[in-house]
Amino acid sequence: MGEHFDSLETRDPQERERALFGALPGFIGECVRAAPGWADLLKGVDARAVTDRDSLAKLPVLRKARLLELQRERPPFGGLVTKAPGAFARLFMSPGPIFEPEGAGKDWWRAARALFAVGLRPGDIVHNSFAYHMTPAGHMFESGARALGCAVIPAGIGNTELQVDAIAQLRPKGYAGTPDFLKVLLDKADELDKDVSSLKMGLVSGAALPPSLREELSGRGVDVLQGYGTADIGIIAYETEAREGMVITEEMIVEIVRPGTGEPVAEGEVGEIVVTSFNGDYPLIRFGTGDLSAVMPGVSPCGRSNMRIKGWMGRADQRTKVKGMFVDPEQIAEIGRRHPEAGKLRLVVTRTGEQDAMTLKAEGGNQVGLAETLQSVTKMKGAVEIVAAGSLPNDGKVIADERSYT
Repeated sequence: MGEHFDSLETRDPQERERALFGALPGFIGECVRAAPGWADLLKGVDARAVTDRDSLAKLPVLRKARLLELQRERPPFGGLVTKAPGAFARLFMSPGPIFEPEGAGKDWWRAARALFAVGLRPGDIVHNSFAYHMTPAGHMFESGARALGCAVIPAGIGNTELQVDAIAQLRPKGYAGTPDFLKVLLDKADELDKDVSSLKMGLVSGAALPPSLREELSGRGVDVLQGYGTADIGIIAYETEAREGMVITEEMIVEIVRPGTGEPVAEGEVGEIVVTSFNGDYPLIRFGTGDLSAVMPGVSPCGRSNMRIKGWMGRADQRTKVKGMFVDPEQIAEIGRRHPEAGKLRLVVTRTGEQDAMTLKAEGGNQVGLAETLQSVTKMKGAVEIVAAGSLPNDGKVIADERSYT
């Protein structure tokens, strides 16, 4: 069973791409037919013409803010699912609130590959400390472990002493949860003089994993790798033993776009992660995760050939309040559309004389024209600075809030 979750990742990348885009027109057509929300969002789109990345990039990006609106207008799931709520296995509510369904299929959240990459195999026991209450994370990782053939301790969050007792008695090999809570469990085990040395590996997500924490956990006997996903889609990418970026999981298309737009960026440039998920129950087409990353060129040293990203690199939602008014990345993108000669843009917000100030930095164009458009689009005056081409940082930031109140 375990090989099934690993073998497909070594297919020829071009072959995989052709297969995905070969299936995409039919998939989009079925979404429009079966889900009224998608029929509205993709009205006028010829599904038969969406056959490659260029044509896919012409479709609108569905971001969280719009998803919230759709779910309020057409509860509970915005008309984006293909079956009645009662036909799903579980229904969740995440902060927002945003509502997510879970289907009954095996490994519905696609977590098994990430767990396999950690080193877990059929017959292993996994201690799962992701939350089971209302949000899907606990069930997401449990379903992947069960698909892999592992037994699961459904620990959830909290009850630290009880969790340590369970680990000491049941002797799990793997851990799933946040990296900082794993440290809490190990510290509590030391305090209680409990033997939790059975833990050898972990798949961690949901919180930062700085090198210092990874090294500490490894020094205490638990080697951890990271998974990246969302409550809407499940696992999107995961680390392997190579620890060079994250491999995109099978059966989805990932794009990196300029924040505030749907325009793909050049390979290696930081932008927002946009996912098209081939999930027949809850299809998501060009779903903007709101997270930043960049594509890594080449193939992972571990042998997996699928596309890689650099991992989580921050949030794309850079909406910032200036002089009491919000400025959005979409507004900066609009300035760029009106002034394509300006190239890359970055709005820097600072404090000058106890007042907010903003400066639009551009890698080309005319200062006067850009200043007029900046005021027209944001309804506020700001300075414009023309900088050298290629000098703006490759960090995905369209709006940089550099204000200090100290």
